Amino acid sequence: MTTNLGTSAASMQKPKGRIFDGLRFGRFPIAAVQPVVEGGKFPAKALPGEGIVVGATVFREGHDRLGVTAVLLDPAGQERQRVRLAPPRGERGMGTDRWEGTLTPSGTGNWSFLIEAWHDRYGTWHHNAEVKVAAGIDVELMLAEGAALLHEAAGDDSRSEWDRGVLREAADKLADPSLSTEERLGAGFSHAVTGVVAHQPIRDLVTVSEQYPLLVERDLAGRGAWYEFFPRSEGAVKDHTTGAWTSGNFRTAAKRLDAVAAMGFDVIYMPPIHPIGVQHRKGPNNTLIAGPNDPGSPWAIGAKEGGHDAIHPDLGTFEDFDAFVARAKELGLEVALDLALQAAPDHPWVESHPEWFTTRVDGSIAYAENPPKKYQDIYPLNFDNDPEGLSEEILRIVLLWVSHGVKIFRVDNPHTKPVWFWEWLIGQVNTKAPGVVFLAEAFTRPAMMHALGRAGFQQSYTYFTWRNTKKELEAYFTEVSHDSPAYFRPNFFVNTPDILTEYLQYGGPPAFKIRAVLAATASPLWGVYAGYELYEHVARPGAEEYIDNEKFEYKARDWEAAAASGRTLAPYLTRLNEIRHSHPALQDLQNLTVHESTDEATVVFSKHKTLADGTKDTIIVVVNVDPHGTRESSVSLDLAALELDPEDLLHNGGFRVDDLISGESWEWGEYNYVRLDAHIEPAHILSVRRSHP
Repeated sequence: MTTNLGTSAASMQKPKGRIFDGLRFGRFPIAAVQPVVEGGKFPAKALPGEGIVVGATVFREGHDRLGVTAVLLDPAGQERQRVRLAPPRGERGMGTDRWEGTLTPSGTGNWSFLIEAWHDRYGTWHHNAEVKVAAGIDVELMLAEGAALLHEAAGDDSRSEWDRGVLREAADKLADPSLSTEERLGAGFSHAVTGVVAHQPIRDLVTVSEQYPLLVERDLAGRGAWYEFFPRSEGAVKDHTTGAWTSGNFRTAAKRLDAVAAMGFDVIYMPPIHPIGVQHRKGPNNTLIAGPNDPGSPWAIGAKEGGHDAIHPDLGTFEDFDAFVARAKELGLEVALDLALQAAPDHPWVESHPEWFTTRVDGSIAYAENPPKKYQDIYPLNFDNDPEGLSEEILRIVLLWVSHGVKIFRVDNPHTKPVWFWEWLIGQVNTKAPGVVFLAEAFTRPAMMHALGRAGFQQSYTYFTWRNTKKELEAYFTEVSHDSPAYFRPNFFVNTPDILTEYLQYGGPPAFKIRAVLAATASPLWGVYAGYELYEHVARPGAEEYIDNEKFEYKARDWEAAAASGRTLAPYLTRLNEIRHSHPALQDLQNLTVHESTDEATVVFSKHKTLADGTKDTIIVVVNVDPHGTRESSVSLDLAALELDPEDLLHNGGFRVDDLISGESWEWGEYNYVRLDAHIEPAHILSVRRSHP
């Protein structure tokens, strides 16, 4: 039957009459719809071609069969996809009245979806006829009801002529007393009939949920490999006689872009490129006194040369910046710029707008603190004194950089600003310049991180950096792929200038491989900070950050010497990005399934995706997360999650997997033995070979 997609449950299939006005339930209750963020107040996040898990709790009175469908609507309100939902596999689907399926939007924009619940007339008849005829109860009545049902469906003009013919023929046989009961019932149960009904069910009492928003954003909002470097270090030269440095600049940094692109990265991210404050400038390793050759932290923004709308003179001019962006684009890279909303003591705002800061009772402006850490070179902004003026100024600055080709911003410490501001700013920017992406650098409490996602941040840094054990990784991978993807997209950075975990400090080269494999395959978004490929791992004593931190000084790396000596992880990172680009399953977030292994340090998970042409892409990742030794394990696969039929495997003797790292191939099945030596190769990335969709 034809359904009015714009009609809500409040007005469809309810009892007629004045006394029933105001009822909240439709004919069939539809509850707990997902993905829905705060009742639809914020849109759920999606990407073109991404499999979005939709679901609802739907039930009915009695024992008749129920059907549940999800309908995807494009930005113009036109139906683009209709998917029959089913109970989830395993315990989640047992007796819970939960129904789930996958919708796949094809383009960007403000899409939406809804849930339909309906009386499944054919399913109800099929079940009743199967049980009663076998028991010899109401045999002729069951056959007659089936004939009447299929005759009625055959008269539906919305069906194809072939489908109508199939239904008509089956109805005639059901009603033919010259045939045996088995022949008549077999006609109604035939594969041809069930196929026609599966394609277009015989529905009644259709109840429609509210329509829920789905914001579909461009690929780089939720997919991509990030590489971070400091442009001042790329091409920097030190005079070993005087100790003075000549800074790198956009022209010298552009020469490094070829190598970054060759490794398969999609985004080149740079820390702030603005003038750096002189007052209270920090020296090496965050010391309080800077020498004449110390460049200061790029996050201490602002000096006499200008503020957030200016470029540090050492880096070049706007013309140089534009040339850098253009070169990145030629190489298939997009430039991400740091948006750090804070000021050095000599930022122009301190004089022109002191109300944008917090003034203490002694008349001084409060500097940033995260006790026991103190950042005397940085003044935080205060959004309470002049929220409109400050907000408009920041919007102006963001749009200025957008006009110079920047469509991605990595936002420093967004959790130290009001959430309302981000909702306003991101909304304004995306209205004026659609497609601009914001990454939240918010290592803070989950409630704030999730609120920033709801407010509009397309992606966020995560706790992945500190999840190292099998138990921690399995729990976190499940959380970010199944519990929060509607509003929180995880970017798995393996390191940052601020973060060098103990795992990397003491795990040696195997630890660097392990973390890269996990990040590159578990999330569609991942990133590295320059030096990772050189296994840089020496920490500042007492801190989880690098010694001689690049935040406070130049760092000249000899990339050519590293490549010549073979002591570089660059080829490995390149291979990981090649695998990501070649396998669509790795470009989705919600399709991750954790599998069982008997070893406490062997993590197993898969990504599975059915493509538009019906082919299936299946990746199984097995990682030894112990960087110090060899682990052996038995791996048990959830075959349903991989869409592998146990009966087929039984007859065919298993299935073939190709290791995308080593190039080896093996026969696998439901249960498999693995042995991974962290010092040789800590991971398998296995592609399941299929002979047909």
